[in-house]
Amino acid sequence: MFEPNEIKTLEVGEYEIIGGIRTHFHRGGEGRPVLFIHGSGPGVSAWANWRLTLPYFIENGFEVFAPDVVGFGYTERPENFNYTHRSRINHLINFVKYFDFKELNIVGNSMGGALALALALEIPERIRKVVIMGSVGVKFPITEGLEFIWGYKPSIENMRKVIWYLSSNPELVGDELVRLRYEASIQPGFQETYEKMFYPPYQKHLDEMDVEDKLGMINVPVLVLHGKLDKVIPWQISVRIFEKLPKAELHIFGDTGHWIMIEKRDEFNELVKNFLVKD
Repeated sequence: MFEPNEIKTLEVGEYEIIGGIRTHFHRGGEGRPVLFIHGSGPGVSAWANWRLTLPYFIENGFEVFAPDVVGFGYTERPENFNYTHRSRINHLINFVKYFDFKELNIVGNSMGGALALALALEIPERIRKVVIMGSVGVKFPITEGLEFIWGYKPSIENMRKVIWYLSSNPELVGDELVRLRYEASIQPGFQETYEKMFYPPYQKHLDEMDVEDKLGMINVPVLVLHGKLDKVIPWQISVRIFEKLPKAELHIFGDTGHWIMIEKRDEFNELVKNFLVKD
């Protein structure tokens, strides 16, 4: 198993210029490549989303890549940049092409799920399998939880409420993540960029991620995961996505919220690993 000092080493990312943007990402391991795409939210980063996941997949024979998508984490925030769903897709396509992945597995959480679906549609020749978790990708009325998260104003209490929306039991998440996400949200330039990405009317940003009429064109295997107690993205959204995908499996966690990879760490890691190793 990974020792704490090894996990801490993994926390320190690398930088490359991807599509003209100085991009921060985590990388480790050897084997089949897996691209982990984080979700949205204040203070989010690849490490905040995937810190309990990356060591497991490294240990189990995968090469992991987890970038901070443009606008998030420690990736460069270019001046006068147009932060849209399209620009995030472009950034990740450039990332995939930079490393010249040929048979890439993708795991995407929430907004990252929508980005994973977009990559499967736009560069299908490079994609082997896809896992989406609490994903968006079809139109639905924005929830109270998602509206609060996208409208976040920095404070410990507001971050605690964000965590309450994202998890079915905040005690399982702990104060460490509240502190991590709050401190990240008040880094210079972070909140200013966040407000450029998500601003009223918030429904507009959700609708930009809609690919419902194209889901039937995704011919790679897709594992669709959702928590039944999700207060941000209703679990019925994953059912709709599953029904449109030609080669999909669906798993609903009955006692889990939006953060399956944190609340159900061991079950999530094992389920995703078993899906990815199958030929």
